[in-house]
Amino acid sequence: MTRKHYEKEIVSTLERNVKGLSAEELKNILKIPKKSSRDFQHTFDYLVSSGQVVKMGKSNTYKIPSKSRIITGILHLNRAGFGFVHDEEYEVDIFIGRDHLNTAFDGDEVEIKLYATNRGKNEEGFVSKLVKRNRKNFVGTFHQTKYYGYVVPDNPKMYRDFYIPQEKQNGARPGQKVVITLEKWDNDHLNPEGSIREIIGLPGELGVDVASVAHSFQLAMRFPENLETAAAAIPSGIPENEIRNRRDLRDQYCITIDPEDAKDFDDAISLEKNEQGNLLLGVHIADVSHYVKDSSSIDQEALKRGTSVYLVDRVIPMLPETLSNHICSLQPNQDRLTYSCIMELNPEGDMAHYEIVPSIINSKRRFTYEEVQAIIDLDKSDAHAPQLRKMMELSKLLNVKRFREGGIDFDTPEISFTLDAKGFPTAIKRKQRLDSHRLIEEFMLLANKTVAQHISKISPKTQILPFIYRVHEQPDAQKMGKFFELLNALGFKFKPRKNVTSKYFGELLMSIKDSKEAIVIEEVALRSMMKAIYSTKNVGHFGLGFHHYTHFTSPIRRYPDLMVHRLLKKYSQTITAVDYQGMSKSLDSICQQATTMERTAMEAERESNRLKKNEYISQFIGEEFDGIISGVLPFGVFVELFDTLVEGLIHVKDMENYYIYDEKTYSLLGKNTNQRLRLGDAVRIKVKEVKLEEGKVDFLLIRKPE
Repeated sequence: MTRKHYEKEIVSTLERNVKGLSAEELKNILKIPKKSSRDFQHTFDYLVSSGQVVKMGKSNTYKIPSKSRIITGILHLNRAGFGFVHDEEYEVDIFIGRDHLNTAFDGDEVEIKLYATNRGKNEEGFVSKLVKRNRKNFVGTFHQTKYYGYVVPDNPKMYRDFYIPQEKQNGARPGQKVVITLEKWDNDHLNPEGSIREIIGLPGELGVDVASVAHSFQLAMRFPENLETAAAAIPSGIPENEIRNRRDLRDQYCITIDPEDAKDFDDAISLEKNEQGNLLLGVHIADVSHYVKDSSSIDQEALKRGTSVYLVDRVIPMLPETLSNHICSLQPNQDRLTYSCIMELNPEGDMAHYEIVPSIINSKRRFTYEEVQAIIDLDKSDAHAPQLRKMMELSKLLNVKRFREGGIDFDTPEISFTLDAKGFPTAIKRKQRLDSHRLIEEFMLLANKTVAQHISKISPKTQILPFIYRVHEQPDAQKMGKFFELLNALGFKFKPRKNVTSKYFGELLMSIKDSKEAIVIEEVALRSMMKAIYSTKNVGHFGLGFHHYTHFTSPIRRYPDLMVHRLLKKYSQTITAVDYQGMSKSLDSICQQATTMERTAMEAERESNRLKKNEYISQFIGEEFDGIISGVLPFGVFVELFDTLVEGLIHVKDMENYYIYDEKTYSLLGKNTNQRLRLGDAVRIKVKEVKLEEGKVDFLLIRKPE
């Protein structure tokens, strides 16, 4: 049989079997002899790679794509102006050119139709209908001409300026940052029309830049007045009958350990030895569920926000300050309502027994991480030193045990900013990860794990009780393959695996920990993994190596933790009349909202950091710094500076030699010099230009260290 004949037979067979077939089923139907298997497979692979045959999701079933099919999905645009819509049925991305967006914005739900032929690697389509406009408010800079006003959006993915009629300019002055509301856009031959709803201020004024970021991600920086009033009306006193219904731990030695600038203290810890010689580790969490009632106006707003957001110069809290910084916060020498996970651990760190109970505590001291570290390292005379050292010993035992059992240690660098009176960053400093940070991490991880395991333990044999888990699926095989290719290209020796376990992955990362490329490799490794999400389906947590995991320890700043507290209280009373289906559906919705808002918060935090990093480096035009190549693309290399993590681009047009992009080795190769610029290479750069409005930082290559 010729290749053309194989193609014809495969296509016609799949057209007759609309539900799809596997490659093996096709072989059987076509009665391919063993000697022709290789020719058949080559032909089949060609049809798949050319898009004439497509795989159905994660199964091994293949179909002929229908060119007339209509797909509904979310439009994701990039800075270049084109975008993609994911086809759930075929697990493929459909390319949408800039001229075929039909008034749709990034993030809108759209209906698309496919073109008859592909013009590239992806199937191509056009927006035939706008199903749902997912945002109506945008941030940008107001400009005024002689005849009309317009706003240039901050977000580079917004590919059109907004026309602002005179009567809808709300007193805005040229150059001001504003929030606009989309009024109408029915014709893609015209610009969208908007009205100015809020004036943020002029660039350079205190807080305007970060406020613009918050508005652009639609983060509400203020609470409605009625919610502030409702929060202020919540009594801060604790009735005697409430104390009687709780475990009274006020005499126990409890402390909090938090960042220096923290105001919401939602976790306290205690440690003592019992008569059996085992350790009783207490993790005591602010009982927000006592004050924020289910479906109340404050609760609905908290669900809408999903999480607190930590921007460079401010916190946008999930709960009003009366609750987050005062009534619920575990302030020192104050009686506070808590939910305690008390775990009895044997000398090897194994769980002998646990209790999860409503409680009341009185924190004996508020520590910062730096204070704890200094006492443990230097100040043996401090009265708290013996207790803190015992806590540190236990946390190190738990840490070793966790990594031995499969946990992965991602040491992602973080930074802090020093801002002047005008909000300009005068210094950027890498945050040091101390043993005191790990102490709190280990205790919180163990409490979260214990709570999740508790649900399995108390569930009826027939069905697991509805619950919210923090899950992290195994990495996608294709992404893992690319990660292994990177390690090969960088010259690391390792044994790749098809079935990647967290233990294997953790050991692999540990083996490269001391290499100069470690920072970049960890970053790529993180991108290669699935993102952790909230879910009612417990599929385990790959990164931690846990079969059971939830979020219990931060209800002041995370909505899922608040719901976990409510569920624990519900199940401690009765589990005989649980509406499994109704509860699961409700919790599914909460998980989806919490995951969405968590990702929005992360993007906003990242953007506010990037903005301040760009501002900082703008004062060093012409100066030289050392960094590492953090990305390689055909048009240049991205370099991340060692001390500040500022990232900029060295464009190929600014390089002295002509470079060719080598995708397989993640490098640019000098055509005449054979000099290679490779991912992970240390380089010295000069700051060429910073365009703050465009968010661009350009570097020049000074030299590549040998």
